[in-house]
Amino acid sequence: MWWIILSLILLGVILMLIELLLIPGVGVAGILSLASIAAACWYAFRFCSTSAGIITTCVAVVILIIMLVVVLREKTWKKFELGTEIKSKVNEESEALKVGDKGKTLTRLAPMGTAEFAQVSVEVKSCDNTMIAPGTDVEIVRIEDNKVIVKQINE
Repeated sequence: MWWIILSLILLGVILMLIELLLIPGVGVAGILSLASIAAACWYAFRFCSTSAGIITTCVAVVILIIMLVVVLREKTWKKFELGTEIKSKVNEESEALKVGDKGKTLTRLAPMGTAEFAQVSVEVKSCDNTMIAPGTDVEIVRIEDNKVIVKQINE
């Protein structure tokens, strides 16, 4: 009979850890966890004895409190944190460009793509939202917030 109680409590603890660490929120795993622990307590009261039910309930409450304290500590979440910092900027190369520079498209602009200006590859956008084929000569019309706007050169 004790193996049923222990397996229900163990199932409840595993489901609670899944709820707290993998799929946070009040979801199915949390509800099933509490139902499993409650079923273990009910089973102990119903089929064992009152003292076994009280002991089972106290043990389940202590396990849940310890688990919540460990999970909610700051050190626990530091282990899951990504420690790297992103220090680069988007289109940093576009700062070297100016209106009127001429270059070639490397990819199709539909209406965005990549173009090369004096060995600098940047993401560009067609000024009139048209598609421009790769290898086409383009000219920078304007630069807005690191966005390079180009037009096709018709020669």
